[in-house]
Amino acid sequence: MPFKHQVLTDPIKGDVYEFLETAQDSQGERVSIKMTVKTKGQLVPMHLHMLQDEHFTVLSGQLTVLHEGKSQVLQAGDSIVLAKNQVHNHFNNHDEPVEFIQTVSPALDFDYFIENLINYTIDHQVKGGKFGLIQQLVTSKYIASKSYVAGIPIPVQNFLMNVVGPIAKLFGVKALYAEYCGINK
Repeated sequence: MPFKHQVLTDPIKGDVYEFLETAQDSQGERVSIKMTVKTKGQLVPMHLHMLQDEHFTVLSGQLTVLHEGKSQVLQAGDSIVLAKNQVHNHFNNHDEPVEFIQTVSPALDFDYFIENLINYTIDHQVKGGKFGLIQQLVTSKYIASKSYVAGIPIPVQNFLMNVVGPIAKLFGVKALYAEYCGINK
């Protein structure tokens, strides 16, 4: 279960994630995470969140944000809000680490998702820090913090989630794992 000031560190890449505020702390209003990302390049594909807005504030370094068809580099002190349903990505595209605060609202189960993702990635030494397709489909099917990959029609993704997700669950694939975030889902 995610908790305030919990720190997760990827021992291979050196990226650090600290929960500043969990869904429980904010009564479901938001999740705030301080991230120090050393890894250079995109960690996730272009995507959109169906129900949540994201707010980023850069503390040090430079955060590259792709949105509205353009690239923007945020410096220390800069902030940006990415509204729900807006295709975007954010990542470190520079040689120095970037430290920023990411706030997602409403919280839904985003903190559980992040805790699960980071611990799963560390434990399985996931290539590139990315879930495989089957794991991604199951996770997307069963969590409330819905996000979709850009460029693939949402009805196609929903079809795959609704067909592959339940079948994969029968074989033990879970959206969230108790050993990584305190709950099985």
